[in-house]
This record gives sequence, C-alpha cells and structure tokens, in this order.
Amino acid sequence: MLRVQFEGAIYHVTLRGVERRDIFLDDRDRQRFLDRLAQDVETHGVRLYLFCLMTNHVHLLMETPRANLSRFMHDLETAHTVFFNRRHQRAGHLTQGRYGAKLVEGDEYLLRLSRYLHLNPVFVGSVTRLPLKERLAALRGYRWSSYRGYVGLAKPVEGVDYGPLLGVMPGKGARRRLGYRRFVEAGMAETDEEFIDALKESRLSLGTEAFRDWVQGLHIDRICRHKRKEDASFRRMERRLPVEEVFDVVSQETGAAVEAIRRRRRGTYLRPMAARMLVRYAGLTQREAAGELGLLTGAAVSIQATKLAQAAETDRRLREQLQRIEQRLETRRKELVERESTTAPAARPARARAGWRRIREGRRRPGRS
Repeated sequence: MLRVQFEGAIYHVTLRGVERRDIFLDDRDRQRFLDRLAQDVETHGVRLYLFCLMTNHVHLLMETPRANLSRFMHDLETAHTVFFNRRHQRAGHLTQGRYGAKLVEGDEYLLRLSRYLHLNPVFVGSVTRLPLKERLAALRGYRWSSYRGYVGLAKPVEGVDYGPLLGVMPGKGARRRLGYRRFVEAGMAETDEEFIDALKESRLSLGTEAFRDWVQGLHIDRICRHKRKEDASFRRMERRLPVEEVFDVVSQETGAAVEAIRRRRRGTYLRPMAARMLVRYAGLTQREAAGELGLLTGAAVSIQATKLAQAAETDRRLREQLQRIEQRLETRRKELVERESTTAPAARPARARAGWRRIREGRRRPGRS
C-alpha cells in the first residue's frame, strides 16, 4: 500500500510478527530493539513520542519532520530481523508484511491514543482478569513501554521526546507527570468506547471526519500519481543534498581531502562522520553510504555510526565538529528548498493544523475522554 508521507506527519505505527509469531523472545531482544530504535530516531531526525513492546508486536507513536517514515521503518525492521535471526539461528521474514501506519490528528485524538497504547500491556492475556489493583501494579511495573518514563517511575528512555504530550497537561514538572498518570490509569476502570469506535473508522487515519476525508483525498491523489508513473511523493518530502555537496562540507570542516575521507584511516572518525551525513542529508541507505566510502556492507556503516555516537558523548571537540557540519548541511538544505519553485501542497484541515501546533507547543489541554 502506498504511504501518505509529508513533513510533520504524526503516525501510529504497528509492527507485527509474521503469522502472529513472537518477535521478542527475551529481554535482550527487547533491549537491542530499543537501542536500535534510539539510534534510528537520531539518524533520521524522527520525533518518537511513545513506544510499547509486546511479545509479538510493537506500537510506536511518532512524528516525521523530514517525511521519511518509509526509510526509518526499513532500517529499523531490517536491523531487528538480522539481529533476531542471527541470535536465534533462524532465517526468513520476521515481521508480517509491511508495517501499519495510521495518520493521527494532533488534538485530543493524539492524547487519547497515547493512553490506549500505554494500556496495551494490561488489556491482553491473563492480565485482563486480574483485580484492578493488580493490573495497576502490572502497568506501573511494565519495563518495555515509555509509560514509566512519562510518569516518573523510571529514568527517561533515550530517543523518546516526552515534552509534547506532557506539555498538554496542566501545571508544571511533577504536576504534569501526575496529571498524565491519572489520565492514563483512569482508562483502566472505564473503557473509552467512543475512542475505540473512532479507531475503527478508517484504516488510514485517526481523527475527525474532516481529517479522515483529507487523508483519504491525499491517498487517492497519490495512487493516481503512481498509476501515471509520475513522482508519487508529496511536494513537501525531504529535500536531499547531492552526495558531492555532503562530502564538500565534511571536507571543509575536517580539513581532510575528499579522497582521504573515502579511505580507511586509523585514529580518525572521517568515514563514520561522512557516513552519518550521507544517510541524514543525502538520503542514502546505509548500504549506499557504504558503497560511497569503500565499506563492504551497510552493517559496517551502522557499527561505525554507533562508535561515532559513543565517542561524541565524551569528546567535546568531536561533538562540536559534528554540530558545525550538521548546521551547515541543514542550512544548505533549507536554501535548496527555497530555490525550488514548487506549488504548495494541499492545505491541511484548519483543526488538524491547529491541533498539531498546539501539541508541539504544549498549549493543548486534555480533551474529554
């Protein structure tokens, strides 16, 4: 199915095991998935609002400022499948077809969806038959969702942006966490039937009727463009810089010639830095970046990216150098967008625009539930 993608889109993403089989067999599998999730969030510039890992499926609530959902999910799915298959000595597909991605209207629907997803662990299996007090304990003790970080029961998980959802709760600091905790846990005693019905209204989106109609229109438009063999992406898709331009900026900031960046040199982070920028700003896959840098596989790029990120945490000079490179490339990308004389995309419904803006700025108050 063709994906509806545009800058600033908010999605509820689901990833399920093939034939409902398990995609996590133990805590090591889950932790490795979260580590990779944090890495890909950083690499692709995604805003991750929420995650919930179940035994045979995953829920993500996320925003894509760069309109790059497909690229993000491809990297995440591939990395987990490769790790899982190697570790458990299996082969073949791990997940069921393509991931599910439903666009979410950014007002009370987003907040209520976050509650629904965070409650997932206590609405499945034998837990549903436990007394309310025990179900509350199970929810608060569940390690593999972002809920504990939201309500102050655990340290924040790397890669999760807690600010937007907490920002819609009244008060400040601890009061917002308490407010969100009460909001979510109230859903255990009384099912939000109206919201569940709204979830079933459309396979493409979650929101008001106007929002659903708008998304349906975008989807039909994309199908028509695809059938005409034209560019099926929306006009506000992420602009990619030429590979040569990325190398040029890295070369200028590091003082190394482009030929030197492409060669293996011990004691430097030139190739990992270039690989990171090629994926992020030239839109290359890790395999394509490997080809540009003379590496054998995309996995080698992933390994080097991890080492670079770890080194930047303790090396202030390296961290500042990366920031300068990224600032220059981001500036060039913005200049490229400004130069392009493209027609603006179809306007979003006014309520959808306002809802997304309020969520980001933290001014929205919880809707009725």
